[in-house]
Amino acid sequence: MRAGCATGRPGTGADVVRRRRIVLGTVAVALLTALALPWSGTGGHPLATPGPALAGQTVAGHLTYVVRTGDSLWSIAERFDPTADPRALVARLTTQVGRDTVVPGERIVLP
Repeated sequence: MRAGCATGRPGTGADVVRRRRIVLGTVAVALLTALALPWSGTGGHPLATPGPALAGQTVAGHLTYVVRTGDSLWSIAERFDPTADPRALVARLTTQVGRDTVVPGERIVLP
């Protein structure tokens, strides 16, 4: 017979402490996993198109880009479409912003 079972009560003392630690550890791992799941898909290209898009297909809607430290209209245009000539997009963004510089934290709507 195990210690603590002679009274008819399930585990006491060390058994209860061990079970509590197992339950708390399991709950902590579950919480960390649940919190990490939303962040697991982030990263990569900050201006990526949401969902699949075929080559030559027009994507409906516009992207809002938040300017980061070190960004310029030119670097944003190159990041948005690295294969195209950025001059046309830089001209459109300059017209939209009203100046040729951007400030970190500023929101720019990309076509």
